[in-house]
Amino acid sequence: MITLTELATLSESQPTHRLLKPWWDVLMDYFVVVMLMVSLLSATLLISNDKVACLPCNNNSQNMTLRCSTPEIKASTAEKELSSMKNQSMNQSSLGVPNSSNNGKSKESKVGGHKTNLDYQQYVYISQVCYQKALPWYSKYFPYVALVHSIILMISGNFWFKFPKTFSKVEHFVSILGKCFESPWTTKAVSETANEDPENSQHRTKMFKSVTLEPSDNSDTCSSLASCPEVPFEPPVTGSPSMNILDKQDGEQAKALFEKVRRFRAHTEDGDLIYKFYVGQTVVKALKFMIILSYAFTFVDSIAFEHLCKPNIKNVTGYSVFFCTHSMAYMLQKLLITYIIVIALYGLVCFYTLFWLFRGSLKEYSFEKVREESNFSDIPDVKNDFAFLLHMVDQYDQLYSKRFAIFLSEGCESKLLEMNLNHEWTYEKLRQHVSKNSQGKLELQLFMLSGIPKAVFDMSDLEVLKLELVPDVKLPAKISQMAALRELYLYHCPARVDQIAFNFLRDHLHILHIKFTDIGEIPLWVYSLKNLIELHLSGNLNSETNKAIGLESLKELRHLKILILKSNLSKIPSNVMELATHLSKLVIQNDGTKLLVLNNLKKLATLSDLELQNCELERIPHAIFSLANLQKLDLKANNIQTIEEIVSFQHLKRLSCLKLWHNSILSIPTTIGLIKNLEQLFLNNNKLESLPSALFTLRKLRHLDLSHNLLTTLPPDIQSLQNLQHFSITKNKVEALSIQLFQCLKLKMLHLGQNCITCIPPEIGQLTQLTHLELKGNHLERLPPEIGLCTLLKKTNLIVEDMLFDRLPTEVKDNLTEQDFTSVV
Repeated sequence: MITLTELATLSESQPTHRLLKPWWDVLMDYFVVVMLMVSLLSATLLISNDKVACLPCNNNSQNMTLRCSTPEIKASTAEKELSSMKNQSMNQSSLGVPNSSNNGKSKESKVGGHKTNLDYQQYVYISQVCYQKALPWYSKYFPYVALVHSIILMISGNFWFKFPKTFSKVEHFVSILGKCFESPWTTKAVSETANEDPENSQHRTKMFKSVTLEPSDNSDTCSSLASCPEVPFEPPVTGSPSMNILDKQDGEQAKALFEKVRRFRAHTEDGDLIYKFYVGQTVVKALKFMIILSYAFTFVDSIAFEHLCKPNIKNVTGYSVFFCTHSMAYMLQKLLITYIIVIALYGLVCFYTLFWLFRGSLKEYSFEKVREESNFSDIPDVKNDFAFLLHMVDQYDQLYSKRFAIFLSEGCESKLLEMNLNHEWTYEKLRQHVSKNSQGKLELQLFMLSGIPKAVFDMSDLEVLKLELVPDVKLPAKISQMAALRELYLYHCPARVDQIAFNFLRDHLHILHIKFTDIGEIPLWVYSLKNLIELHLSGNLNSETNKAIGLESLKELRHLKILILKSNLSKIPSNVMELATHLSKLVIQNDGTKLLVLNNLKKLATLSDLELQNCELERIPHAIFSLANLQKLDLKANNIQTIEEIVSFQHLKRLSCLKLWHNSILSIPTTIGLIKNLEQLFLNNNKLESLPSALFTLRKLRHLDLSHNLLTTLPPDIQSLQNLQHFSITKNKVEALSIQLFQCLKLKMLHLGQNCITCIPPEIGQLTQLTHLELKGNHLERLPPEIGLCTLLKKTNLIVEDMLFDRLPTEVKDNLTEQDFTSVV
């Protein structure tokens, strides 16, 4: 049998859910416990002592509606008579005296002044029959019906805690809520915006301790809950020094809580299942209350003390009508009235719950008051199930939702990340990451941090700062301490600056690199850096696919000399033309998107260096021929097949470097000889099969790269290039070298690898200024000993198979090795 204690326990939800049980749910739970006690007490009395006592009516009575016996006959008297008869019967049995039933004669008895012919067994039989016939069903089964109703109310009152889809969310919410309440970060965040009332704090702490939250391995608790500050928020107060820094574990757990809250919010704001369940179970309880109350009032009068019984057993007892008394009727009637009173109170509370549910929108929750009282003005309002759960928590204690709000604030999360970042990245640790780049500048690169450590701004000698994938970049006034800073990288880092920091960057920053996905990531303050010399922009700038995309005005960049755009442009942004008076270098790396409109290039009259790489150009743009000051032109990785327009380059008197590499050029026109001032020519990675004689009339040519083509021979006219210092025909099909090549006495770097060369002429010894020689990948059998006459050539810069080097005379090998050793020393 279920004990009262066990049933009472069933009516209570898990302790963790008490936070979500407002006062009316708690009160209804107590009412249900009282109803359970009433029903169990009634059932116990019925089982242990429920009976009726019946007496036969006088057969001579003319009015059957009259009482069969005198009013003085009570139930207790009848029971005493029956008891005495029972004892008498037992005594006779023990003495061996046969009773009247055995000898076929009725024994006459006298009860209450009326003589009857019934013995004890007949009275027992009559009582059992009349209990079933005369008593109404509610007198016999009321306790069990009440017990069933109480159990149904108990289940419906806590069903949302048991249903799997709602239970998982509720359990997760309560777990997160408890961890947020106990987190040391909550204590620190609130202490910065509130003056704590010690007495109130102790009261709240005791209240929270009364709710036993499920333990978690990842939960962090305050060393003392009494130290957790209280809300509402008030102006900041000075905290204790111990609270200025969280240890690493507390900080990491607080970060995890922010992430959990963010995911839980996204999960619960999608629907309102919990809200519907709670409304549904409340409606069920209200309907159940009305059903119980409607029939309970009807049957309360059916529980009576006296009953007239006509069991149709006259052939057995000789009587057809009996007067019976129900011994437990009075007690059951009082218990039923008590039950009705309790269920009525339960119903009133239930209707109040419905009023609370529908008087306002519980699927929206506003933190406006918290925002007004705290420094966290970015706490968002929530909706659906998340809002409903917070409304429920407020009915328990508003302290929980106010502390929970801290973990909805992005600003609060930023403060946590900043504090952890500064604690982890000290000045000494940052110094270990400082290095010198290829230009000899002191450089610090920070990758995927949550922000910029404060210690960075103490590095007054730092020249280059690289920030990559740092989501929250704030450049404070302290950046003005970095007097040597001249170059800044912002790779996917939308940066904010205050006025003092902006003034410093405006006056001191010379080079800025920005990589972005959306143009909105480019900080607007960038367009006002008046002393900026070099600007690198890498990201989507295609204004055709999205007309809203476009650079802001660049006219404030009065000293900008170099602009590098790595994008997918279909035309050059019109804003670039605002730099026409001072821009000297323009680089467009277009990632394979065809650059269609180039006419506005003519406006860039001061341009001296132009790079149009990977722009899918098929011919040399005519707009280039108007750039009178152009000195360097790079058309790398396009789709150029013919360069007949090269004749127009003769008007570019200052052009000294021409890069037509990584294209599909089939031949070089003879008009190339008109570019008299050309010093560097890059034609590598094309499809050239021959070289025109006009090429070798470029007397000023110092650098000629013809590698990765289809050349088979070198014309003897190459000897005319007396200023040639760098020559490369790597990876062609050259079989023999003209000895005229080695009359270019100023050659310093000679790349002849991966050809079909079978012999190196001894004239190579004439190249006394040669410092780098590549011969690997040919069909050579030996190297000429004259190679040792190249006094500046070192073994490390002689790229050749080891076998060929070993075949050199010992003196030559020693000489090359000695030169190498000397250079090392």
